Amino acid sequence: MKLNLKGLFFLILLSPVLFGQIKSDEWHLVANSRENYFGVTVANGQFGIVTDDKPLRTKEVILKGVYDASPENGISKIVRGIEFLNLRLTINNQEIQSNNIEKWSQVISMKEGISTTSFQFQNFAEIKYSILANRALPFSAMAIVEITPLVDIEITAHNYMSVPDELKEAKTHYRVLNDGPFVMPIFGTTAKTINGKYTVSASTTFLFDGQGETLSQTGKEVGFSKKLQKGKNYGFAVAGGICTSKDVSDPLNESERQPIYALQEGLDKMLNKHKNAWDELWKSGDIEIKSDLDAQQRVRFALYNLYSFIRPGSRQSIPPMGLSSQGYNGHIFWDAELWMYPTLLSLQPEMAKSCLNYRSDRLEKAKQKASIYGYQGAMFPWESDDTGEEATPTWALTGIFEQHITADIAIAFWNYYTYTQDKKWLRQEWQMFKATADFWVSRAQKNTDGTYSIINVVGADEYAQHVDDNAFTNASAIEALKNTMKAATILNEPIDPKWKEVSEKLIIHSENGITQNYKGYKGEMIKQADVNLLAYPLHVITDKNQIKRDLEYYADKIDKKDGPAMAYGVLSVLYSRLGDADKAYDYFVKSYLPNSRPPFGVFSESANSNNPYFATGAGAMLQAVIYGFGGVEQTDNGLKYNKGILPKKWESLKIIGLGTDNKTIEVK
Repeated sequence: MKLNLKGLFFLILLSPVLFGQIKSDEWHLVANSRENYFGVTVANGQFGIVTDDKPLRTKEVILKGVYDASPENGISKIVRGIEFLNLRLTINNQEIQSNNIEKWSQVISMKEGISTTSFQFQNFAEIKYSILANRALPFSAMAIVEITPLVDIEITAHNYMSVPDELKEAKTHYRVLNDGPFVMPIFGTTAKTINGKYTVSASTTFLFDGQGETLSQTGKEVGFSKKLQKGKNYGFAVAGGICTSKDVSDPLNESERQPIYALQEGLDKMLNKHKNAWDELWKSGDIEIKSDLDAQQRVRFALYNLYSFIRPGSRQSIPPMGLSSQGYNGHIFWDAELWMYPTLLSLQPEMAKSCLNYRSDRLEKAKQKASIYGYQGAMFPWESDDTGEEATPTWALTGIFEQHITADIAIAFWNYYTYTQDKKWLRQEWQMFKATADFWVSRAQKNTDGTYSIINVVGADEYAQHVDDNAFTNASAIEALKNTMKAATILNEPIDPKWKEVSEKLIIHSENGITQNYKGYKGEMIKQADVNLLAYPLHVITDKNQIKRDLEYYADKIDKKDGPAMAYGVLSVLYSRLGDADKAYDYFVKSYLPNSRPPFGVFSESANSNNPYFATGAGAMLQAVIYGFGGVEQTDNGLKYNKGILPKKWESLKIIGLGTDNKTIEVK
């Protein structure tokens, strides 16, 4: 069959992204070495495609919010999808492989959400392979290939699909559909998740530059052959999509509609939809740093990843590793509300709202968990999946005892109200506030002197297990209770006297002028910031002298080897607010540099780990910029814009798209 798709490649042949960049700039990250390679996720909030250093293939596909039980322990795990954009390319009967190419480079265009790999194959041809997950179309993706022959050559190109081990009963199919004059060849694979919970389907077709080619099936591959002339560029694309039965009742046919839509729209329109969607995101929320290219790249890369990992209106949240891997089983933790959410709230509030909707949808399960452990109200799980039930592995005590997450969620809800001042929304979510407040009243224990304690918890500092009166747990409970009373006043709802009593009498211990991590704390190493969180993002400690003393004491207690990245972002915010630009900048750099992995600087969780991309750390680093250097402050009356402070290396800082009025602020 012939596919007449003339003109589709006009746009991409002129694109500088597809010709690659000679060096990095504020929008492009460039790699010229494959050594110790850690890939970047190209994602659209629905699925993520992780880049590989190997030619013409991807490393893996991660599906948003799709879980099935692990065969090892029954704990749910986010599902890897079918890799449907892989290509096998031979030139003059020699197959391109990882070990027979040269002049390899890879460019990540953050502005457009495209990864382009370039290389030369012997003296035959120069090749570019670009991939994108279409930001405008949640189930759609594309791989674009451009070949520049150095001599006359004959190519054979085949699309093949890689099915991960956790998918079973994989079936490959190829069929040619006809609707009048329109000929639509569709190649696909359908499989089941490991326990048969979901069906996963991926489908593709080829788009050609100019005159179409005749496709044929060879085993589990579909492709074509063509002779090319020296110096005459030739391009084609593999376009398609991936769907699951979690999102649509008929994933096979819906996945087939993705390549059919691409065929009928054409490559230029598909690319424009994608690029325009990314352009709108950047227009509505961006950060510009003048005179420090490295900081600019790091900050924008962090934004790029957060934006990639969620879709507005999806009622989904973000796991610690986003859509980059199955790290932490893809579960949702406090990382979403405390570390990623504040940046999204300030720049992309509809994305932030999606994180809250994820929790609202699972409120009844949180109430069930509270009942299981003998408490009132709602007790949210430490690790959450699509069910809303506790998903933490049973060996981890955090699943039962790291309870501050219930307060973290309630605080995030209050911050959304203060940001929007939307009383109708507040009314809709009132049960969330009430149920979490009721939990803390039932959880707190009255002491003989009339004070209250929270006994036997795991704190934000997870090295402290089975402790009493953990500082962050108690302080977050206090703030959540106070916020609930404010909400009740606004809504004319009755205020439970117990909310007031517990919030006023819940103990936070101190000794020798230092706020104690927990009752009886003796200076032990801590995993991450705990006490320091009481000053930011909480508002429980406001005295600047106390904030400074706690900073100086606990900064040196953080585990320098295995402590997670986000602690230093908080320390940076606090030093900015204390007016110490030098220390704020030092901790800002410390929040990402030791955790950066080659060749693009993807975040790892700690200085000693290799598990990128750690979206939690990206969120903390961005808070250092927005709520620290930028002077932005979350108050009950909305965002407040303080003076801000600049590191010596920065000529200026501009934050675009803040608040409900899309305000731009500039610090000089």
